[in-house]
Amino acid sequence: MHRELISHIGVAVADLEKSIPVYELLTGSKVGAIAEVTDQNVRVAMFGGHGTARIELVAPTSPDSPIARFIQKRGEGLHHICIYVRTIDQHLSHLKAAGVKLIDETPRIGADGARIAFVHPSSTGGVLLELEERVT
Repeated sequence: MHRELISHIGVAVADLEKSIPVYELLTGSKVGAIAEVTDQNVRVAMFGGHGTARIELVAPTSPDSPIARFIQKRGEGLHHICIYVRTIDQHLSHLKAAGVKLIDETPRIGADGARIAFVHPSSTGGVLLELEERVT
């Protein structure tokens, strides 16, 4: 059975409330869930539903958050691509054993309540890659 590979594409934005109407216009759909991820100092807004590739707007809630630093350094725009994995703990172990540089060696909880981990861009051709454990 074929499953989606892409969970979502993360876009860093400075102002979530200002960006939501633009993405509603661009996508032709209303924003889905809006959530705050306090341990990452961000608020996120999701476009699209589970089972389809979504767009996630990510805005900082504090000036020292990683997203705020990203925007200061690179400006608003593409931040990360998130792909589904089956068993995130095993996946991280295999990646680490293969010499892939990980930002998160153990999973944490993301905006949708899913277990996630980030892979360092130096191991992925300059792309920040998020892994999301797919619950079946």
